[in-house]
Amino acid sequence: MTHETQMLLGLFLGIAVMIVLVMKTKTHTFIALLLAALITGLVGMMAPSEVISAIQDGFGNTLKSTGIIIGLGVMMGGILEKTGAAERLAYTFIKLIGKGKEEWALGVTGWIVSIPVFADSAVVIFAPLCKALSRVTGKSVIGLALALACGLQCTHSMVPPTPGPLTAAGMMGVDVGQMILVGAALPIPIFISAILYSKWIGTKIYQIPRTDGTYDRKEFKKEYIKTMAELDSIMNAKELPSLWNSLSPIVVPLILIFCKTALSLTSIESGILYDLVSLFGEPIVALAIGATLAVYGLGRKMDQKQVINIMNESIKDTGIIMLITGAGGSLGNVVKVSGIGDVLGAMVVSWPIPAILIPVIIAALMRIALGSATVAITTAASLTAPLISMLGVSPVLLAQACCIGAISFGYFNDSGFWVFNGMFGLTEMKDQLRCKTAVSMVMAGTGVVELLILNAFL
Repeated sequence: MTHETQMLLGLFLGIAVMIVLVMKTKTHTFIALLLAALITGLVGMMAPSEVISAIQDGFGNTLKSTGIIIGLGVMMGGILEKTGAAERLAYTFIKLIGKGKEEWALGVTGWIVSIPVFADSAVVIFAPLCKALSRVTGKSVIGLALALACGLQCTHSMVPPTPGPLTAAGMMGVDVGQMILVGAALPIPIFISAILYSKWIGTKIYQIPRTDGTYDRKEFKKEYIKTMAELDSIMNAKELPSLWNSLSPIVVPLILIFCKTALSLTSIESGILYDLVSLFGEPIVALAIGATLAVYGLGRKMDQKQVINIMNESIKDTGIIMLITGAGGSLGNVVKVSGIGDVLGAMVVSWPIPAILIPVIIAALMRIALGSATVAITTAASLTAPLISMLGVSPVLLAQACCIGAISFGYFNDSGFWVFNGMFGLTEMKDQLRCKTAVSMVMAGTGVVELLILNAFL
């Protein structure tokens, strides 16, 4: 057995063992992920000390970017939910966009927001709205939240200035403006297919969040969906916070983060303005400001003990979300450090397949191996760029092919996979795979069809 074959065997064996442990034994997902990372590294011929270091580094690096955001987000969300602010937002949202269009509206919201805001952060920020919409309308929180996540994924993976598509454009020699235009047009069919899937899965996994943090799971029936008259009656009977106090904890952090992103596109690189925008536009600082606005805007009529108890109760269940998210990062880092990703990429380049599919498959395999869509796009672009003159395909299509491939296979080593599952109460592996994983395949499949059609005519 060659070294490369043994490395690939380690990855497949590690994932297989994890799936068996989670589905057939009493082993917790956190432990199963760590064991999968350990098996992947050891079978892949890493030294034991190297595997342990890779596991620890992957865990720390993942939580470094997501842990504080999750903590601040759930504290803010707890106040929004307990004070009725989330219900105020949900009701206003429905009045603006019309009853029955919630999934489409959340998807479009995600589409816009993910251009300046990291997708995982946006899921945390908008989780209270998704949960409140579910309780108010009677629609499954799974379908609503998945629609939001799909909108976020479209622009995060395909439209500059997010890092992945921006890097792909640079490596392929594609004008950024052209990349933005094509990246905004190509995802439209992808987005439509994803929202339709989200609406369907919401009837198959019918789950309504309770105010105590648990979920009411049952078989879907059409009569559970409330009419507009019922919503008006329910909301008019409640004393809810003002719209501004309800909205500011979400909108202000988004504006701050957006300002930092916009500043990065200018030539300004120093000065007081640069320092202030860079500081307050950091997601950690922006969300801390949002949580503070929630405390003093929505909780001003509560005493200190009440507000602290709300935040403590909200954050109580996030420990396991962070552990599982970090363990997913450990698995991805072991694969990265071991060189398995490089082996997968080199293998695909030698296959006799249509040229437009080469970057798609490389990016998809990188997403399977590493978990990060941004890293998958970058790796696929770096391997494909030297082949542009030989492939005879439009560079902008090749760049977008890297992005479309990276959308696929959102699963166990992807931090966004675990953030979504933890925030919306998906504990069964079969349900987890039917949501983030399945919809990522639907989106990527739609994108591949688009690429093949465009490549045939351009």
